[in-house]
Amino acid sequence: MSAQREVAEIGEFLVIVLVVLAFLLLLGGVGIYLLVKLGKKAAGKAKEATARLATHVNAMGPGDAAEVERLRLDLRREVSLTRQAVEHAQRQGWGLGDLPRLLADLTAQADVHDGQLGMYAQQRRVSPYVDHATLDRLRGHQAKLTAMCARIRADLLGDQLQHSAHGIDELHARTDLEIEARRRAPDPLDEIDDLYRRSMENRKDHL
Repeated sequence: MSAQREVAEIGEFLVIVLVVLAFLLLLGGVGIYLLVKLGKKAAGKAKEATARLATHVNAMGPGDAAEVERLRLDLRREVSLTRQAVEHAQRQGWGLGDLPRLLADLTAQADVHDGQLGMYAQQRRVSPYVDHATLDRLRGHQAKLTAMCARIRADLLGDQLQHSAHGIDELHARTDLEIEARRRAPDPLDEIDDLYRRSMENRKDHL
């Protein structure tokens, strides 16, 4: 009986050890997965930051390639400002209709245009031949995209001014009411004294 009990205890101990090892392996696998995921995310962020830095550096030089790089920076800034305006309006609870989806489509198209600008700038840096027709088309697309961003922001700013005007008018009316309520009502005795004083002054003048 004691031998069977010892075998049973050893079996239970082995099961516990196996469970602990399995748990540790599971934790290790999850940790490795998270590290790989974080590493990929960090690598993507670093790659994006490097690309942005390269765009800024290339935009400082002369020539068509630098001009195109500046177009890329301008477009990114316009899209970013427009996104901030839409997000601000959403936080305020304004009715935006289909504007968020429109902004998403505009952002996607801007990304495509950014890639085309980058490709043209890269080709222009390594090739002495200038493709004026393509550059003019890129400028035209750039103008349309930036104009759409400006129109969206102007419309949202108009809504904001309208909301602000309503709030200012309401506050102005409340201020008038509060000031009027704080004014002291005239004392009837003071009015009688004033009338008596005036009558006495008039009598003296006639005398």
